[in-house]
Amino acid sequence: MKRLTRGVLIALAVLLFAVLVGPLLIPVPSLPDTVPPEQLADPDSQFVTVHGVQIHYKTTGQGEPVFFLLHGFGASLFSWREVMEPLGEAGTAVAFDRPAFGLTERPMPGEWSGDSPYSRPAQAEQTVGLMDALAIDRAVLVGNSAGGTIALLAALLHPERVQALVLVDAAVYGEGGPPAWTSPLLTTPQMRRLGPLLVRSIATRGERLIELAWHDPSRIAPEVLAGYRLPLQVHDWDRALWEFTAASRPLDLAARLHEIGVPALVITGDDDRIVPREQSERLAAELPGAELAVMTDCGHVPQEECPQQFLQAVSEFVAGLP
Repeated sequence: MKRLTRGVLIALAVLLFAVLVGPLLIPVPSLPDTVPPEQLADPDSQFVTVHGVQIHYKTTGQGEPVFFLLHGFGASLFSWREVMEPLGEAGTAVAFDRPAFGLTERPMPGEWSGDSPYSRPAQAEQTVGLMDALAIDRAVLVGNSAGGTIALLAALLHPERVQALVLVDAAVYGEGGPPAWTSPLLTTPQMRRLGPLLVRSIATRGERLIELAWHDPSRIAPEVLAGYRLPLQVHDWDRALWEFTAASRPLDLAARLHEIGVPALVITGDDDRIVPREQSERLAAELPGAELAVMTDCGHVPQEECPQQFLQAVSEFVAGLP
């Protein structure tokens, strides 16, 4: 019996060593040819520090209404390229990269105090912080997919700063992210080492995800794919994407929709294979006083694939705002 017990203890010790130490021994090669985000900026790119993070943004137009454009997961302000100028002709349009995406700074653990800047509450506060930095009192928050989640959260936290919401295929009922019970594991030294290796697969799977977001992938031009790949040249994009993943927590926004008191427009593509149309229809039904607009022959990113339908729906909605 003593020999058996000792054997079990030895086996457990080996297993514990493999779990705790093994990941720390796995080599993690550096990403080649990455550069600071400023080196990839466009002539109209601008940067401002908000809550300790340098935010990349672009703006066009002037006056009101002010449209604040929040992109989805894996995207950047590039995803608003088809509609930003027309929105700017109707007022002011501001598009920005949320932390972990685009050309916004990617701080690493130890470089911030308090909550992670990659958490969704922090990104809602960064949205309002950018409004402060640009001297914008109120705005129409336009959020696509996960950006719709941030827009809703910002409206709950700072309703006085939100004139209206435009929720484009918003991820409300399926927020994404890892299960809540895994949260303590994701920030361990072991997972902080292995995590970036796991998320690097987006560099090879990204094109397939973009195709999934479109009703007709044959219309995706090579320059669109290049625009989505550009942020993968930024220093620490893989580590930041892991920090974003590790900071994800369930928000249960569906239970708080009754608290939203601003006008809202819910837009969905009729062939959304990422956030099914039925979820947007449910959102429009449960969000007080919300309007619903369905884009025909369109997928998860109407502002890219069906910009004219998108602009018409937004224009009609804004025209009716008090």
